[in-house]
Amino acid sequence: MDILYKIFIDPFVQMGGAPDLLVQTLWEGLVGGVLYALIALGFVLIFKASGVFNFAQGIMMVFAALTLVGLYEKGVPAFLALLLTIGVMYALALGIERMVLRPLVNQPDIILFMATFGLTFVLVGLGELIFGGEPKQMITEQLWLPKGAIDIKMLGGLVSLQKIDIAAAVIASIMVAGLAVFFQSTRIGRALRAVADDHQAALSVGISLNQIWVIVWFTAGIVALATGIMWGARSDVSFALEIIALKALPVLILGGFTSIPGAIVGGLIIGIGEKLGEFYWGPLLGNGIESWLAYFIALAFLLFRPQGLFGEKIIERI
Repeated sequence: MDILYKIFIDPFVQMGGAPDLLVQTLWEGLVGGVLYALIALGFVLIFKASGVFNFAQGIMMVFAALTLVGLYEKGVPAFLALLLTIGVMYALALGIERMVLRPLVNQPDIILFMATFGLTFVLVGLGELIFGGEPKQMITEQLWLPKGAIDIKMLGGLVSLQKIDIAAAVIASIMVAGLAVFFQSTRIGRALRAVADDHQAALSVGISLNQIWVIVWFTAGIVALATGIMWGARSDVSFALEIIALKALPVLILGGFTSIPGAIVGGLIIGIGEKLGEFYWGPLLGNGIESWLAYFIALAFLLFRPQGLFGEKIIERI
C-alpha cells in the first residue's frame, strides 16, 4: 500500500506543494519537446519522400554541428561558417542522391533503410577523420545566441528560464511552422507526398524524383544543422548527440511517421513526460527514467495504436 501511495499519490502532492518547481519542470520539458519535434520533422521529411526511416538523420545533425564549429576553429568568421555549413549540407544531399538513392529507385524499402544505416557509419568515420572525436563547444556568442537566465517570481517561488532555451524554443517553433506550411501549401510539398506514395507513378506524371530527393535531403540537412546548433548550445557538440536524435523514434511512433502535427504533439509528450518522470518518479525508481521512459511510452503505443495518434491505419489485402 505504501508503494502505491508513493507511485500514484505522493508525486501529485509534491506538484501541489511546490507549483513553482512544477512550472520549472514543465518549461524544461516543453523546450526539450519542441527540439524533439524538430528532430522528428527531419525524419518525417525523408520518410515522406522515400517511405523509409532515415537512420542517418542523427549523425547528419552531429556532422552539421561539427562542420560549423570546425570551420570557426579554422579561423572562418561565424556567419560565413554558417553559410559554408549550409553549402556542405547541400553537397551532402547532392552526393547522397547521386551515389546512394539514384541507383536504388524502386528497390524494396529495406534496401533503402540499410543504405541510410551504412551512410551513418560513413559520416561517423568522415567526421572523426576531419574533426576528431573530442567534444567541442558550440559558438553560441558568435551566432548571437543569448546566454544567462531570466528569473521570474511565480507561484510563491522562483522560476529560472535559460535564455538559450527561450531562443531554442522560438527558433524551433518557427521552423516547425514553416515546414508544416511547406508540406501542405507548396507545389514541392505536394510532389513529396506523390513521390512517397509511388516512385514510378510520380515519374510518369513528370515529377523529377532526383530533384525532389536532393531538395528533401537538403531540407533535412538544414533541420539537422538547426537542431545541432540548439542541442550543442545546451551541452557539447559530440557524437553523443546522435543518441539524442534517436529519441525521435518514439516521437514518430506516438505521432505517426507521416504526420507533422503528430511530430509536434509526440515531441511535447515525450519532452514533458521525461522531465516529469525524472523529477517526480525518478527518486522512487532509482533515477535514470529520462533515458528509457520515451521508449516505454512508444512500446505502449505500439501495442494499442501502432499507427500513432495522427497516423492512418493501413489495411493491406493479401
